Amino acid sequence: MIESEHEHVTGETSAAPLTGHRLIADNCRRLDGSPGVYRMLDAQGAVLYVGKARNLRARVSSYARPSGHSARIARMIRDTASMMFLTTRTETEALLLEQNLIKQLKPRYNVLLRDDKSFPNILVAKSHPFAQIKKHRGAKSEPGDYYGPFASAGAVNRTLNQLQRVFLLRSCTDATFSSRTRPCLLHQIKRCSAPCVGRIELSDYRALVADAERFLQGKSTAVQATLAAEMAEAAAAMEYERAAALRDRIKALTSVQSVQAINPKGVAEADVIALHMEGGQACVQVFFIRGNQSWGNRDFYPRLNGAESPDEVMEAFLGQFYDGKVPPRLILLSHGFEETDLMTQLLSDRAGRRVVLGVPRRGEKADLVENALRNARESLARRLAESAAQHKLLEGLADAFDLPVVPRRIEIYDNSHIQGSAAVGGMVVAGPEGWIKNQYRKFNIKGTEITPGDDLGMMREVLTRRFARLLKDNPDRATEAWPDLLLIDGGPTQVAAVSGILADLGVQDVPIIGVAKGQDRDHGKEEFHRPGMRPFALPMNHPVLYFIQRLRDEAHRWAIGTHRARRSKQAMANPLDEIAGIGAARKRALLSHFGSAKAVARAGLTDLQAVEGISAAMARTIHDHFHGQG
Repeated sequence: MIESEHEHVTGETSAAPLTGHRLIADNCRRLDGSPGVYRMLDAQGAVLYVGKARNLRARVSSYARPSGHSARIARMIRDTASMMFLTTRTETEALLLEQNLIKQLKPRYNVLLRDDKSFPNILVAKSHPFAQIKKHRGAKSEPGDYYGPFASAGAVNRTLNQLQRVFLLRSCTDATFSSRTRPCLLHQIKRCSAPCVGRIELSDYRALVADAERFLQGKSTAVQATLAAEMAEAAAAMEYERAAALRDRIKALTSVQSVQAINPKGVAEADVIALHMEGGQACVQVFFIRGNQSWGNRDFYPRLNGAESPDEVMEAFLGQFYDGKVPPRLILLSHGFEETDLMTQLLSDRAGRRVVLGVPRRGEKADLVENALRNARESLARRLAESAAQHKLLEGLADAFDLPVVPRRIEIYDNSHIQGSAAVGGMVVAGPEGWIKNQYRKFNIKGTEITPGDDLGMMREVLTRRFARLLKDNPDRATEAWPDLLLIDGGPTQVAAVSGILADLGVQDVPIIGVAKGQDRDHGKEEFHRPGMRPFALPMNHPVLYFIQRLRDEAHRWAIGTHRARRSKQAMANPLDEIAGIGAARKRALLSHFGSAKAVARAGLTDLQAVEGISAAMARTIHDHFHGQG
């Protein structure tokens, strides 16, 4: 796809290196009018910005002027110490490469979509004669029909619940299906037709699957008409029990139709994308419409630098949002942008069919966009209000503890264990926008020299691992990665220990606050400890006190949750999993023959060889594993 595979870096010469607009002007002399992608880098080699151009020389030359730029672009030009270029055959290829590089490099001055995880789908899995209906996320590699995307797991679960009520499809795994000897609870509450025990014929079950798929395609009226005709036939044939069951399904389907929020009649499949910008921030609302039904909405808050136009934000959002996602046939936008045709071509290439981008001005489509835009305005207003309150608390925290700066990144640490077993350390992160949950970390305690219950030893391991990694990955202490404040659960002993740990690593400028329970260990009487300073307390009703309590409690919740997950995993561990060559089938055969892993461990060679699928060599491997030989 890329015509020119070579990249060249400019800006490094034996004389005084050029920077800023002079460097860019120097680069322009060696560029031609080819389409391609350019990168601006700072003195440390970090990528500041990635851009694409129909004509590289013309586009890059716009940065060579010494004045006339916005404050954001002026800062970017000033920090530019080198540039990289890569030419492509077409502008569409340049756009695709630009989006890939932005996602990979996350440049400081690009608009960035921070939440790009995949969306869930509903899968009608057809690898089994009796199709299974379930939630699916990720690559669409399993045989079957996929419906989506849905805005959230909650939206999928609600739809699956509706499908169970109306169409009685199974949701159990194939293994559970094959092992059933009597109907499960879902059949008792009329949510499954119990094909696992033969309560429905294969042909009748396939008819239910077909009806469910028609419903997911938006043909619920036709499904309802078919059910009504079947009910009338059953009643005429005096099959009253079947007629009553069909009546219940019709009532369930009618209930589903009545609670659908937005069901556009003239839009069968579309994503509705609306952008609202205010106060240097942006909110993008995406509504998913499939089969003339609304399948939920999701809000996004792209990272801005404060001077972007709505056109720029919308274009960047579309390119990143549909990276790895199949776009629908129609995308309705609140804002257009100059290169809509180019984006249309890129999305059509990704989908393998024609995709249409439009900014509707009237009618039902315009109403859908206006609804999404209203949600974007309201969501951003709530976020700005929460951000203002959070910033005020951070300022109060800085004042109360005489911090050198208002913290933008607070790391809170806690440990959890039961008498030293399944010990974990937890770290949660908070900043001006609240919890930064994608930055939470867990640390499985690995140190063999740590005695059970040694909280200080655990804290030493956690902080050593955390800051050793920080020093390796971010030696220049980038503000996004390095904490402005450490908050730990503990008193003077813990604070002194943490201070010593950081000093050993050469980190002596990160403030540390220890939160101790205080008098009678009462909530609200916390004492705060700092290295080399006297402890003090905040008034009972002080908002900063409540803020610190929330920070500590979140760290405690996270540590306990990760500890329970590790403990549960250890409890579920099977010693057979540790034996090379023992897969799922052999493990199942051994457990079925002997009844438990403990019985397998006690078995002799002859008994092991009697198990189907266990050869003499494998029996020897199993026997030696449990008896310390080999």
